[in-house]
Amino acid sequence: MEAIVINSIDSVGVALADLVTGGRHGGVILIDDIPHGHKFALADIRAGDSVIKYGCPIGIAVRDIKAGAHVHVHNIRTNLKDVIGYSFEPVSAPACISADVRQQDASGMPRSSGGFFMGYAGEGGAIGTRNEVWIIPTVGCVSKTAEKLAHIGKRRFAETYAFTHPYGCSQLGADHLRTQKLLANLAMHPNAGGVLIVGLGCENNNIDEFKQQLAKQYAGCEMSFGGRIQFLNTQDCADELEEGAILLDALAAFTERRKRERAPLSKLRIWLKCGGSDGLSGITANPLAGAVTDRIIEAGGGAILTEVPEMFGAEHLLMNRCADEHLFNRTVELINDFKQYYLDNGQNIYENPSPGNKAGGLSTLEDKSLGCTQKGGASQVRAVLRYGETAAGQGLSLLEAPGNDLIAITALTCAGAQVILFTTGRGTPLGAPVPTMKISSNSQLASAKSGWIDFDAGRLVSGEAFETLADELYAKTIALASGELSAKNELNDYREISLFKDGVIL
Repeated sequence: MEAIVINSIDSVGVALADLVTGGRHGGVILIDDIPHGHKFALADIRAGDSVIKYGCPIGIAVRDIKAGAHVHVHNIRTNLKDVIGYSFEPVSAPACISADVRQQDASGMPRSSGGFFMGYAGEGGAIGTRNEVWIIPTVGCVSKTAEKLAHIGKRRFAETYAFTHPYGCSQLGADHLRTQKLLANLAMHPNAGGVLIVGLGCENNNIDEFKQQLAKQYAGCEMSFGGRIQFLNTQDCADELEEGAILLDALAAFTERRKRERAPLSKLRIWLKCGGSDGLSGITANPLAGAVTDRIIEAGGGAILTEVPEMFGAEHLLMNRCADEHLFNRTVELINDFKQYYLDNGQNIYENPSPGNKAGGLSTLEDKSLGCTQKGGASQVRAVLRYGETAAGQGLSLLEAPGNDLIAITALTCAGAQVILFTTGRGTPLGAPVPTMKISSNSQLASAKSGWIDFDAGRLVSGEAFETLADELYAKTIALASGELSAKNELNDYREISLFKDGVIL
């Protein structure tokens, strides 16, 4: 198969391989070369007409487009507007997803019920998929100290990692509070069997202040102080590396007592992210991630979808999947507040897709968003979370965070992610503090960057059945959560965080 028409009402087809002028695809003869992932017109499209993909408008034709012509940024534009109103029109399943793609090789998809994974018991009933020692600086001034301590710690306990950042001081108000909340969530993450908090002593987010924030967010967490969580104030000791090494020895001993045990899938939270999407992302990788999402949720677990700016143009599909009108209103606020953030900073809301997205075949934000949101599967939206909040319930949640890859995967981790499914059409080596499984939308990427990619979803366009690949990705997700596999970001030791900065620096 060299081309696909995703939905029967679409006005464009998508090239699954490089197509040349004169070939017949989608019932038309091409009058342009079409790179893989790019679109071509299935019939004449007049200037001003909507261009339809996934059964939904992805933009407006800015000039007449002949059947078989390349459809891209040169002849279509976004039709999205700024802050708008919405009405709640609940549906039992999303109206505009690539259902035709999901069913092209199988009549249905098997669903899981119940099940388990092997994890580590954490505080408050949470279950971790890893058992590591995490070093978290309260302030950027001691980031290098944290890195040196991680090297020391690895001699005692190999799975010791430092998560550095430039913040924790000279921030004010809500901006400072967000930093504290995210770092507190990181400290309480169940994938960390032991945590060393490293402070300087004079920063806004000093250790005493940080302890208070921990106690506000996590009742009873003080019981962990001196056991699972140790504190090092570097201004108060003669040799912070020597003192830190002693604390890391204690944490290693504490962590080594944890053992994997059987845990129900209701305790598993998978988080969803895409980066460097291309024209195949919404056809292969994202629908497959959505299938895994639905299976985890049906088994009682949870999933979180973020990247609010990459919901623009598809937000109505998520809104109408909300479990009730209250959640619908929360989703409207989530979308419009993020649009207002752009406007307050004098920026174009629709300065998207990125250059890499366009090179991969995405033309407008609608085109990108309708593909991106498929990672959320077809489940109901059960919660809407603000940046820094954690997911307590089951089902699908929406999380406030930008599309920036590193900020988004940090927000997902700090919301409680134990595993992240990260789809990509262009490739990236980055990873979160938790296992970050990279799913390539095309096989060329999987072959060229095998050191980055964990799963090749491009096999779907080569004839492998959706059901078969969904089974494989689901099984691999459970194996990754159970410690049977390592994600490439873990093997490469790519584990980073980045915090969302939106305020005054003194």
